Amino acid sequence: MRTVLGAVRTFDTFEKRDENPRADLTGEAAGLRWLGEAEKDGGLVCSRVVEAGAHRLLEERIEEGAPTREKARLAGAALARTHAAGASWYGCPPPDWNGDGYAIGRSLTPVVPAEPTEATKGWGAVCATSRVMPHLRTIRNDGLVDASEARLLTHVADRMAAGDFDSPEPSLVHSKGHRCSRIHGDLWAGNLLWAAEGSRAAATGAALIDPMASGGHAETDLAMLQLFGCVYLDDLLAAYNEVSPLADGWRDRVGIHQLVPVLLHCVLFGESYVGLALSIARRYA
Repeated sequence: MRTVLGAVRTFDTFEKRDENPRADLTGEAAGLRWLGEAEKDGGLVCSRVVEAGAHRLLEERIEEGAPTREKARLAGAALARTHAAGASWYGCPPPDWNGDGYAIGRSLTPVVPAEPTEATKGWGAVCATSRVMPHLRTIRNDGLVDASEARLLTHVADRMAAGDFDSPEPSLVHSKGHRCSRIHGDLWAGNLLWAAEGSRAAATGAALIDPMASGGHAETDLAMLQLFGCVYLDDLLAAYNEVSPLADGWRDRVGIHQLVPVLLHCVLFGESYVGLALSIARRYA
């Protein structure tokens, strides 16, 4: 840890290392900067990047405090504004980063470096092609699903690709003129740090760390928060919906937006997540 003199105050740093040969923490750094651009418009505070290389990231250490309902409401409203900063297309990477995707262990969550054709640019088409099917091929090769289970998951991916689960982005994203949202991409509760009173992040209730940022659907980040649990989640969601109303039926789509992170967990952790992935697939088959 070291102390850095910032524009307003000094701050302590946190060093993250990843020795995975495929790791590229410059992508995470680019994501933090990209998401952080929304702070000027009331978006969630993001950890500030000090230095970044492929295997090392030095960033601001967020001053943490206890969660409260008020912080959850502030965070929900701020997350809506972060999403409304927008992105150019589904799957697009943060600007100024040329990596092919985010590596975690043996997994790779690819980005889409060039805008897809009109026929394949919807959320479902991009998600099915670049996320669901690559993860499915991995777990099929690992023997974690049999042929009939692979067919079930492929059927759901085909429905996604056909646009069956596509839906409008929240209203604030549309009012800003964006096709899709600027999402964190790995927004489980551990990557949403509750702010200490009087800290830089106190105004938004919480701060973001460890993104897999890309152009995506706002409902994906919200679904991820619901997947593993988040304290005062109802307050966060209510405040989000007040600032940027979600499309009708969004609660019915939570599961389909959870399918990719669950399949990723199958790749990383094996059989323990396969049952959940199949349960989701049966619901949307």
